[in-house]
Amino acid sequence: MFSVVVRSRTPVSLMLSPRFGVVVESVRGRKSRTDPKAKSKAGRIKTPPPVDPVEMVVLKERFTEYNLIMRALRLQFKEEMLRKRYEEETGSLAEERAKQEAEEHRSLMAWNDAENLRLRKIRELRVQTETETAEQRRKEAAILRQQELENYIKEKEREILQLQEEAKNFITLENLDQRIEEVLDNPKNYNFAIDKEGRVVKRTALQ
Repeated sequence: MFSVVVRSRTPVSLMLSPRFGVVVESVRGRKSRTDPKAKSKAGRIKTPPPVDPVEMVVLKERFTEYNLIMRALRLQFKEEMLRKRYEEETGSLAEERAKQEAEEHRSLMAWNDAENLRLRKIRELRVQTETETAEQRRKEAAILRQQELENYIKEKEREILQLQEEAKNFITLENLDQRIEEVLDNPKNYNFAIDKEGRVVKRTALQ
Protein backbone atom coordinates (compact mmCIF):
# COMPACT_ATOMS: atom_id res chain seq x y z
CA MET A 1 0.00 0.00 0.00
CA PHE A 2 2.82 2.45 0.93
CA SER A 3 5.98 2.44 -1.09
CA VAL A 4 9.04 2.24 1.15
CA VAL A 5 12.03 4.28 0.04
CA VAL A 6 15.47 3.64 1.45
CA ARG A 7 17.73 6.64 2.14
CA SER A 8 19.14 7.70 -1.18
CA ARG A 9 20.28 10.74 -3.11
CA THR A 10 16.91 11.13 -4.86
CA PRO A 11 15.98 14.84 -5.00
CA VAL A 12 13.16 15.96 -2.75
CA SER A 13 11.35 17.64 -5.65
CA LEU A 14 11.34 14.32 -7.50
CA MET A 15 9.98 12.43 -4.50
CA LEU A 16 7.25 15.04 -3.99
CA SER A 17 6.15 14.95 -7.59
CA PRO A 18 2.54 13.77 -8.23
CA ARG A 19 3.58 10.55 -9.98
CA PHE A 20 5.08 9.24 -6.74
CA GLY A 21 2.77 7.87 -4.08
CA VAL A 22 2.97 8.63 -0.37
CA VAL A 23 6.63 8.33 0.56
CA VAL A 24 7.39 6.58 3.86
CA GLU A 25 10.98 6.35 4.96
CA SER A 26 11.92 3.16 6.80
CA VAL A 27 13.52 3.41 10.26
CA ARG A 28 15.93 0.71 11.29
CA GLY A 29 14.93 -1.18 14.45
CA ARG A 30 11.24 -0.39 14.24
CA LYS A 31 8.37 -2.28 12.71
CA SER A 32 4.75 -1.51 12.15
CA ARG A 33 1.83 -2.75 14.22
CA THR A 34 0.77 -5.23 11.57
CA ASP A 35 4.14 -6.99 11.26
CA PRO A 36 4.07 -10.57 12.61
CA LYS A 37 6.21 -11.77 15.46
CA ALA A 38 9.79 -12.57 14.61
CA LYS A 39 10.53 -16.25 13.94
CA SER A 40 13.43 -16.26 16.40
CA LYS A 41 11.05 -15.22 19.22
CA ALA A 42 8.06 -17.31 18.26
CA GLY A 43 8.41 -19.78 21.12
CA ARG A 44 9.74 -17.42 23.79
CA ILE A 45 7.65 -17.07 26.93
CA LYS A 46 8.14 -13.99 29.09
CA THR A 47 8.65 -14.85 32.76
CA PRO A 48 9.06 -12.18 35.46
CA PRO A 49 12.37 -12.07 37.32
CA PRO A 50 12.47 -13.95 40.62
CA VAL A 51 11.66 -11.95 43.76
CA ASP A 52 13.44 -12.44 47.06
CA PRO A 53 10.79 -12.64 49.86
CA VAL A 54 13.08 -11.12 52.49
CA GLU A 55 13.98 -8.22 50.21
CA MET A 56 10.28 -7.75 49.35
CA VAL A 57 9.36 -7.48 53.06
CA VAL A 58 12.16 -4.98 53.71
CA LEU A 59 11.16 -2.86 50.71
CA LYS A 60 7.52 -2.91 51.78
CA GLU A 61 8.40 -1.78 55.29
CA ARG A 62 10.65 0.99 53.98
CA PHE A 63 7.98 2.12 51.49
CA THR A 64 5.34 2.21 54.26
CA GLU A 65 7.71 4.19 56.51
CA TYR A 66 8.47 6.61 53.65
CA ASN A 67 4.75 7.16 53.01
CA LEU A 68 4.12 7.82 56.71
CA ILE A 69 6.99 10.33 56.92
CA MET A 70 5.92 12.16 53.78
CA ARG A 71 2.29 12.26 54.98
CA ALA A 72 3.36 13.67 58.34
CA LEU A 73 5.51 16.33 56.63
CA ARG A 74 2.67 17.33 54.33
CA LEU A 75 0.25 17.59 57.27
CA GLN A 76 2.75 19.66 59.25
CA PHE A 77 3.37 22.03 56.36
CA LYS A 78 -0.38 22.34 55.79
CA GLU A 79 -0.99 23.06 59.47
CA GLU A 80 1.72 25.75 59.51
CA MET A 81 0.29 27.34 56.38
CA LEU A 82 -3.26 27.33 57.81
CA ARG A 83 -2.03 28.77 61.13
CA LYS A 84 -0.10 31.50 59.34
CA ARG A 85 -3.14 32.35 57.20
CA TYR A 86 -5.37 32.43 60.28
CA GLU A 87 -2.97 34.73 62.12
CA GLU A 88 -2.78 37.01 59.09
CA GLU A 89 -6.56 37.20 58.89
CA THR A 90 -7.62 37.34 62.57
CA GLY A 91 -4.53 37.14 64.76
CA SER A 92 -1.80 39.50 65.90
CA LEU A 93 -0.36 39.75 62.41
CA ALA A 94 -3.67 41.10 61.14
CA GLU A 95 -3.73 43.70 63.93
CA GLU A 96 -0.15 44.66 63.19
CA ARG A 97 -0.92 44.89 59.50
CA ALA A 98 -3.97 47.06 60.25
CA LYS A 99 -1.76 49.37 62.33
CA GLN A 100 0.78 49.56 59.54
CA GLU A 101 -1.94 50.32 56.99
CA ALA A 102 -3.40 53.02 59.27
CA GLU A 103 0.03 54.56 59.80
CA GLU A 104 0.74 54.42 56.09
CA HIS A 105 -2.66 56.01 55.41
CA ARG A 106 -1.94 58.83 57.89
CA SER A 107 1.49 59.46 56.37
CA LEU A 108 0.02 59.47 52.86
CA MET A 109 -2.75 61.86 53.91
CA ALA A 110 -0.19 64.16 55.54
CA TRP A 111 1.91 64.08 52.38
CA ASN A 112 -1.23 64.74 50.32
CA ASP A 113 -2.16 67.74 52.49
CA ALA A 114 1.37 69.14 52.26
CA GLU A 115 1.39 68.66 48.49
CA ASN A 116 -2.03 70.32 48.19
CA LEU A 117 -0.81 73.25 50.29
CA ARG A 118 2.32 73.62 48.17
CA LEU A 119 0.33 73.50 44.94
CA ARG A 120 -2.22 75.98 46.34
CA LYS A 121 0.56 78.46 47.19
CA ILE A 122 2.03 78.06 43.72
CA ARG A 123 -1.43 78.51 42.17
CA GLU A 124 -2.18 81.60 44.31
CA LEU A 125 1.19 83.10 43.39
CA ARG A 126 0.55 82.42 39.71
CA VAL A 127 -2.96 83.91 39.89
CA GLN A 128 -1.62 86.97 41.73
CA THR A 129 1.12 87.41 39.14
CA GLU A 130 -1.37 87.06 36.29
CA THR A 131 -3.72 89.56 37.98
CA GLU A 132 -0.91 92.08 38.48
CA THR A 133 0.21 91.62 34.88
CA ALA A 134 -3.35 92.11 33.59
CA GLU A 135 -3.78 95.20 35.79
CA GLN A 136 -0.48 96.62 34.54
CA ARG A 137 -1.57 96.01 30.97
CA ARG A 138 -4.91 97.72 31.62
CA LYS A 139 -3.13 100.73 33.14
CA GLU A 140 -0.72 100.92 30.21
CA ALA A 141 -3.63 100.69 27.76
CA ALA A 142 -5.52 103.43 29.66
CA ILE A 143 -2.41 105.66 29.65
CA LEU A 144 -1.94 105.04 25.94
CA ARG A 145 -5.59 105.88 25.23
CA GLN A 146 -5.27 109.04 27.36
CA GLN A 147 -2.17 110.10 25.46
CA GLU A 148 -3.86 109.44 22.14
CA LEU A 149 -6.88 111.48 23.31
CA GLU A 150 -4.64 114.35 24.44
CA ASN A 151 -2.75 114.28 21.13
CA TYR A 152 -6.05 114.29 19.26
CA ILE A 153 -7.32 117.28 21.32
CA LYS A 154 -4.05 119.15 20.77
CA GLU A 155 -4.24 118.48 17.04
CA LYS A 156 -7.80 119.75 16.92
CA GLU A 157 -6.88 122.83 18.99
CA ARG A 158 -4.02 123.54 16.63
CA GLU A 159 -6.36 123.19 13.65
CA ILE A 160 -8.89 125.51 15.33
CA LEU A 161 -6.20 128.12 16.05
CA GLN A 162 -4.96 127.86 12.50
CA LEU A 163 -8.51 128.23 11.22
CA GLN A 164 -9.08 131.24 13.47
CA GLU A 165 -5.86 132.80 12.20
CA GLU A 166 -6.91 132.16 8.62
CA ALA A 167 -10.39 133.51 9.32
CA LYS A 168 -8.91 136.98 9.83
CA ASN A 169 -8.30 137.13 6.06
CA PHE A 170 -11.70 135.82 5.02
CA ILE A 171 -13.86 138.09 2.82
CA THR A 172 -17.11 138.97 4.56
CA LEU A 173 -19.96 141.41 3.88
CA GLU A 174 -18.42 143.88 6.31
CA ASN A 175 -14.99 144.08 4.62
CA LEU A 176 -16.06 143.39 1.04
CA ASP A 177 -15.70 147.03 -0.15
CA GLN A 178 -12.36 147.38 1.61
CA ARG A 179 -10.95 144.24 0.02
CA ILE A 180 -12.14 145.36 -3.42
CA GLU A 181 -10.40 148.70 -2.98
CA GLU A 182 -7.21 146.97 -1.83
CA VAL A 183 -7.22 144.73 -4.90
CA LEU A 184 -7.79 147.67 -7.20
CA ASP A 185 -5.03 149.68 -5.51
CA ASN A 186 -2.55 146.79 -5.62
CA PRO A 187 -2.97 145.01 -8.92
CA LYS A 188 -1.00 141.78 -9.43
CA ASN A 189 0.17 140.38 -12.73
CA TYR A 190 0.31 136.62 -12.87
CA ASN A 191 1.26 136.53 -16.54
CA PHE A 192 4.99 135.93 -16.34
CA ALA A 193 7.61 133.32 -17.28
CA ILE A 194 10.26 131.73 -15.05
CA ASP A 195 13.47 129.88 -15.70
CA LYS A 196 14.65 126.56 -14.31
CA GLU A 197 15.75 128.19 -11.08
CA GLY A 198 12.32 129.76 -10.55
CA ARG A 199 13.35 133.36 -11.35
CA VAL A 200 10.94 135.61 -13.25
CA VAL A 201 12.50 136.28 -16.61
CA LYS A 202 9.61 137.90 -18.46
CA ARG A 203 6.42 139.63 -17.42
CA THR A 204 3.77 141.25 -19.52
CA ALA A 205 2.63 144.76 -18.85
CA LEU A 206 -0.70 145.33 -17.17
CA GLN A 207 -3.44 146.76 -19.41
